[in-house]
Amino acid sequence: MALSKQAKVALKEQFADKFNKANASIIAEYRGISAGDLAALRTELRQSETEFKVLKNRVAKKAIEIDAQGCEAIKDSLKGPIGVAYMYGDVAAGAKAMLAFASKNEKFKVTGGVMEGKALSASEIKALSELPSKEELIGKIVGSLVAPHRGLLNVLNGVQSNLVRVINAIKDTKS
Repeated sequence: MALSKQAKVALKEQFADKFNKANASIIAEYRGISAGDLAALRTELRQSETEFKVLKNRVAKKAIEIDAQGCEAIKDSLKGPIGVAYMYGDVAAGAKAMLAFASKNEKFKVTGGVMEGKALSASEIKALSELPSKEELIGKIVGSLVAPHRGLLNVLNGVQSNLVRVINAIKDTKS
């Protein structure tokens, strides 16, 4: 059943809003993937605050033309049956999940994406997925901030323990 003109406009505005709110968007071709597999992908992507939607190319192009700033770079990637992953959280975690699913399912192909108005190729998305997660990066930053203090503490404790050892050695030589 065909959608009414109002429903089409609402659908375009909905997808334009998703493009605008997302930190990044990845386009994937899903030809030949079962609905159950796509449901499993959606469940996996939810953990990284990513939403996967199947949409028509024409609707996506119109949504980009209407209101999606910075997404014009991916209009050429909108060919064939596509799905778009809107990443609202950690982009690297979402890209990892997408590529892990693509490695398990040969028919699922990540074709491109957009992040901060810049088009991403499949190889750039792969490089993005190899970045550490947000939690790992925060842990590394905290570790590097604490390291000098920990080193100073070890040095100060070393002075006290060395003093105790010297006193014990003097005591042992005199007795």
